[in-house]
Amino acid sequence: MTQHTLSVLVENKPGVLVRIAGLWARRGFNIDSLAVGPTEHEEISRITIVVNCDEHPLEQVTKQLNKLINVLKIVELEPGSTVQRELILIERVLETVNLFRAKVVDVALDVITVEATGNREKLDALIKVLEPFGIKELVQSGMVAIGRGGRSITDRTLRPVERSA
Repeated sequence: MTQHTLSVLVENKPGVLVRIAGLWARRGFNIDSLAVGPTEHEEISRITIVVNCDEHPLEQVTKQLNKLINVLKIVELEPGSTVQRELILIERVLETVNLFRAKVVDVALDVITVEATGNREKLDALIKVLEPFGIKELVQSGMVAIGRGGRSITDRTLRPVERSA
């Protein structure tokens, strides 16, 4: 099994994420990472899905995803030609923050909240360094990714999205 990162453009409508996640669950796939957010078009959202599976089952699920009415486009992002980052927020006071090019985003009397972005390996290394000192709380996003260079999956090939009144 290999890791695959899919970028899925969908209509920004209620229930779309549930239908997409349900399709993966019915096939018995575990989603390693799932991140959803708006795009440059308010009526379209981007879902980044990371799964570990073989090529053939991935192709089957992708075909089924394409059949869903609210799915506009699906692209598999190749690791060498994409920028991939995760966000992590850690509450802990440490000088190590500068070492990992992280930022302090909140300061309280008993804790400092740190924000770091990077690939999975960098964030895992930061967590490993901070663990002996105690991490009070941790929250981590799923991976978001975008292709390098001028290529865009949100080009003019998208079918028009009907706006509801």
